[in-house]
Amino acid sequence: MSTREDTAAVDPAAAPDPGQGAPQSSLASRIVSRLGSGLLQAVLVLIAVFWLMPTLGLFISSLRSPQDNSASGWWAVLTEPSQLTLENYASLLDNEGFVASFFNTVLITVPSTVLIVVIAALAAYAFAWLEFPGRDWLFLGVVGLLVVPLQVALVPIAQIYGGLGIYGSILGVVLFHVGYGLPFAIFLLRNFFAAIPRDLLEAARMDGGREFTIFRRVILPLGGPAIASLAIFQFLWVWNDLLVALVFADAQNQPMTKALQSEMRQFGANIDVISSGAFLSMVVPLLVFFAFQRYFVQGVMAGAVK
Repeated sequence: MSTREDTAAVDPAAAPDPGQGAPQSSLASRIVSRLGSGLLQAVLVLIAVFWLMPTLGLFISSLRSPQDNSASGWWAVLTEPSQLTLENYASLLDNEGFVASFFNTVLITVPSTVLIVVIAALAAYAFAWLEFPGRDWLFLGVVGLLVVPLQVALVPIAQIYGGLGIYGSILGVVLFHVGYGLPFAIFLLRNFFAAIPRDLLEAARMDGGREFTIFRRVILPLGGPAIASLAIFQFLWVWNDLLVALVFADAQNQPMTKALQSEMRQFGANIDVISSGAFLSMVVPLLVFFAFQRYFVQGVMAGAVK
């Protein structure tokens, strides 16, 4: 008795053509897809325009004379472009007090940012990878400092500064920003450093690397996005700060925020200085953010994944 294998019948019309690729989408689906992408782009452009509108209005106002700003809104320049002038910025550069406040802002912001990044990175590495007595309790104390309001420390620190003779100086403002910003900075970097694989550090230790060498050659390169994000946050916070400057900076060491606040008392007479000065104080943080935007996005995405 011979056996016979039955071959299943295959419908030639149902078999896919080997030379044919993925099924083509219909004309209606392609139209809907293009309309959807075009609508999304239009919405994004509209949001960007609204987001940039205050910046554009401030910039145009800084290029108009005080008389034109008092007579009409900044949009009047669209029909009368002859109103644009650089006299406001020329008078701003002739204002010695405001120029000094700009350099005071730089002298306050740059050291505050650098000190916080350096100290927080070292402390975060210690909390994440070094064993020492009371480490967890000390880190809990750092976390607890995150909920302490800024206003609570103003009066005690002012009394301490008065005893040390640094009240009203740039050093006092820098130290306050560093002390208040360290808890958040340590908490942020410690969580990022703790997510680094332990095998990398163990391999570095087996190769004879000391702790500072491991920190410099392993932790810092891998934690670059988080450190850059922290630096951007701290720079923007200190540059735009007004409360600490009002309390701890005197007239000779005041930053731009305090100088603009004093000019606002005579808004009608100083609108040329206020508009140009406000745009100058705003454009520097924007340039810093867009310059390091790539690292900022990497840090945010890395934190989200980990």
